[in-house]
Parts: sequence; C-alpha cells; structure tokens
Amino acid sequence: MKARFKLSNSLFLLFLIFAFSCKTAKVSAPEVTATVAALESAYFQFKEPAITHRRFRHADLQPLIQKHSVAFRITTLGESVEGRSISSLDWGTGKTKVMLWSQMHGNESTATMSLFDLFNFLEASGDEYDELRDLLKSKLDLKFIPMINPDGAEVFKRRNALDIDLNRDAISQISPEAVILKGARDSFDPEFGFNLHDQQIYYNVSGTPKQATISVLAPAYNYDTDVNEVRKRAMQTIVGMNQILQDVIPGQVGKYDDAFEPRAFGDNMTKWGTSTILIESGGYPNDPEKQYIRQLNFMIILNALEQIATKDYEQYTTTQYFEIPDNDLKLVDLLLNELQIPANGKYFPMDLAIRRRESSAEGSYFVTGSVDDLGDMQVYFGLEEFDASGLSYGEGKVYETVFESVNDLDRAKALDLLKQGYIAVKISAGAKDELHQLPILVLKSTDNFPFGWKMGESTNFFLEKDGVRKYAVVNGYLIDLENPKEQDLKQRVY
Repeated sequence: MKARFKLSNSLFLLFLIFAFSCKTAKVSAPEVTATVAALESAYFQFKEPAITHRRFRHADLQPLIQKHSVAFRITTLGESVEGRSISSLDWGTGKTKVMLWSQMHGNESTATMSLFDLFNFLEASGDEYDELRDLLKSKLDLKFIPMINPDGAEVFKRRNALDIDLNRDAISQISPEAVILKGARDSFDPEFGFNLHDQQIYYNVSGTPKQATISVLAPAYNYDTDVNEVRKRAMQTIVGMNQILQDVIPGQVGKYDDAFEPRAFGDNMTKWGTSTILIESGGYPNDPEKQYIRQLNFMIILNALEQIATKDYEQYTTTQYFEIPDNDLKLVDLLLNELQIPANGKYFPMDLAIRRRESSAEGSYFVTGSVDDLGDMQVYFGLEEFDASGLSYGEGKVYETVFESVNDLDRAKALDLLKQGYIAVKISAGAKDELHQLPILVLKSTDNFPFGWKMGESTNFFLEKDGVRKYAVVNGYLIDLENPKEQDLKQRVY
C-alpha cells in the first residue's frame, strides 16, 4: 500500500508539472483571437457608410459623433482657434486606459475614417464579435479624440489656423488645440496612446521600390533613444500589428527614424509615461482616397487593442521591433530614365524624377507636376518608370484657336491636339483653377505656359524620336500618343 501511495504521489507530481508547463506555454505564446480574415470581415461589416473620401470637415463629423451618444460617453474638451469644438468619445469600463487621437494635421484624415468604423464595431452586439467586444470593454477604458485640428481640416491643410504645426507644440502649447490634447492626456493618464497620422505617398521601404503603405514608430523619450518599460510596451505591440500587416501588404511596412524631437507630442507622450504608438498612413496603388489604407488602420488598431487587453504583446521582443525595416523617401510619381536633354547645342542623357504635388480645391484636389530631381537617379524608384533612352526632350505649343470653356473640349479632341504638337489650349470663359481631367494643359489668360526640365520646373513637354512625337508629359503624367490609356488626370485651369 505504501509503495502504491508513493507511486500515486509521483504521478500526481508529474501531472502538476505537465499542467504547469502547458499553462506557462499558453501564457508565453497566446493565440490571436481576431484573425486577419475576421478583422477584414469586421471592417466591411462596420465601415461607416457616410464617409466615402478623405476630405471632410468638422461639420460632417458632428452627426456621426452624436450617433454614438448612447454607447459612448461624449465630452466637449474645448474649442479650436476658430471656435470649432473638439470632442472625445469614451468607451469601456476596464482598468487599462488607452487614448487614441487623430488628425492633429488637418489633411491627415485616414485614421479618422477608421475610428468611425471602429465606433460602429464597438457599439454593435449580437454577432460573432461579442466575445472580443466583451473582452475589450471589461479590460480597457478607451478615449478617442477623432479630430484634434478641425480648423486645418476645414481647408484640408496640415497646420492649424495660427499656421502652427501642432506636432511641434507639445511643450510651449501656444495653440488651444495643443492645450486640449495635453490636458486630455494629463487628466486621463493613459497607459497606451495611439498617435494617428498620414505621411507622404513617396515613402518607400528602405532599399526597395515598395511603398511604405503603413509606417510605425515607438517614439523615443530622450536624445539617447533609450528603451524603458514604457517604450518597450509600444514596441512589442507594434510587432504584433506588423504580423497582421505582413499577411496583407507584405514588405510594405516601414519604421520611422527614432531620433528624439523634443517638441513633438509622440516623443513627449512617451516621456510622460504613455506607451505611444505612431501609425502613419502612406500610399497604396490605385487608392487615392486611401480607402484600403483606412481598412488597414481599422484592422491593426483593433488588433492592438486586443493585444493590450490580453497582454499578448508581452510575447514579442524589442529585437523583433528593430527588425522591421526602416522607411525612406525615395519614391517619385514618374521616373524617366536616360532622356536626351538639349543644352548648348548638345544632348545629355539624364534621369528626370517627377512628383505631382497635391493641392485642395472646392472639396476635391488637383496636382501640379514638377521636376523633383534630375541627373543620376538610380537610388530613386518610380511609382511609374519609363525607359526614355533613344528619346529626346521636345517643347510643345499653345493652340491658336481660343475655346470658350473646357466644356468645348473632350478627351479625344485633346489627344488629337497633343499629337499635332499642341500641349496647351486657351479658354475665354471659366475660372482659373477650375478642375478638369483633360489630357492637355488648359490656360485661362496667357500665351505663356509652365514647362521645363530643370529642378522645380513644371513638366509639360514631348518625348520625341527622330523628330516624331511619341509621348507627352502633361503636368507630370506620361501619355502614350500612339496607345493612350485611361488616366485619372487631376488637373486645373492655369
């Protein structure tokens, strides 16, 4: 009997060791509840239908905020320089506080769209996501500030009405918007923070031609860029987010340089004790309104909130964070390689790097193409690249007959004029800066038109072979004169 008792005790001890080992393994490598497929499905189910493009104003968001007044605790935090309200929406009853703020820069609205999708998701019930909602609600206390810079959003510009960059006003707090954001942080005292921005579409993943569709950063809190527990938590969470992104946009995630910026909100949030995660939305092919990138934001923010609620982020390491490739700024819209440029009676083969800068107009936008750099551009990548070897630069003309308005022209007529060597037409009626999509320059009141191949000059010219026009570059867009394709030409009347 004694021997049997000892044997039973031994088996019991083995059982305890096995059970403890299983439990430890489960804690160290937890499974992600919301899979990529589930996150994608949730986005399409709860996408806010009232927001269809990235140019919206403060007034457009107010009814959408009030729509959630039952499920969320809505607070007016203060007013902008021009008197527009800045609101927060709070949700959840948990102990871990998380603050998310968007549109600090008025023309950076991608994440703002995704927050309203997320509001719809959190407010819903009675479906397959209830378990995740219950987890988030019981573990987290969430504070959302969807539009910090409503005055900038009104005219779709980066800075506020004082022309101050709010992301360089964390310390001096000259702007009322900066005072509001700092005050929200101090009174709420979040453990985690999400600093939500847009970046230029010209960011690439370092050493590759791939756009950095999403860039991330766990901001430093000092010049030495040390890693303490606060910053470490942000790094770990970013690693989990990156795993989601690599499933859907492999190779298109970049990491920002972590050089300390003493005036920035992200850096100071970390310094003040909030594990801050920067998300920057870049570009993606054929997504000018950033609706797919909106989806990506929804997916990784929801994933990150789940990680924080379960502490799943603890399974990741800072080493994995630093393995995320850096981003770079080496993309251009159009890269013309080896174009023969005439100068002083000779031709010189040059690469032209062309970017189309965006400006707002009447709730939409137009672009203005210009030479960003030229010469040897081998370290640059083009969103569109063209081998122009054997082709030479050629100037265009202004069509002699004046049209009454842009409505007297259509795409076919414009292409026919291009083939004849006319790169611009004139109109007598209509307004300067009127928008159009014709594949030709439209001039309002001058015989002169912007063109050239030097730094900063407007890109309106022909590519010729043996004196025959083969291609046109109009406002930075490449047009094949023999086989023109349909293009979304965002142009204006000059």
